[in-house]
Amino acid sequence: AEGEVMQLITAKNTETTEDDYLAVIDAKTAALFAAAAEVGAVIAGRPKSEAAALRSYGRNLGLAFQLVDDALDYSGEQSMLGKSVGDDFREGKITLPVVLGYRRGNAAERTFWQRTLQEGNIGEDDLAEAMGLMKRHNALSDTLERARHYGAIARDALAIFPDCEANAALLEAIEFCVDRPF
Repeated sequence: AEGEVMQLITAKNTETTEDDYLAVIDAKTAALFAAAAEVGAVIAGRPKSEAAALRSYGRNLGLAFQLVDDALDYSGEQSMLGKSVGDDFREGKITLPVVLGYRRGNAAERTFWQRTLQEGNIGEDDLAEAMGLMKRHNALSDTLERARHYGAIARDALAIFPDCEANAALLEAIEFCVDRPF
């Protein structure tokens, strides 16, 4: 619920910072992934260190997942995504690619983001313009780089566990999450 409230506060606010945005996805997606990863260790009565490691794994996997999802909204293929490319843009959602594109843009580019996202005045060619600005300012590639960073932290959290089939599956989930085309 906290994440939902935070998202409402940052919605359509082009002054949202990267830290604000990360706090939103930490309280939403990452919290869900963390709880899901930790619950098995808790139910099985495993040591607190293992439960904490799985919680860290899940949290960082959730952050990586959401960052990739946000980037794909501007670069994925509609047939693979299961939703329309640009839905976040049309809904005025402030995601990391938007934060980076806005922060790195010049005055005219910031005016574009304010008109489209804050005011909701979106024209026919504005999604293509947004995608072009993100490319120009490396917003998508930098978002994916941050996703890889969180994926690496998730991978490191699993280091306390022995090599086994379950650990391999958790590691595979990281690779899938960070490298998924949809």
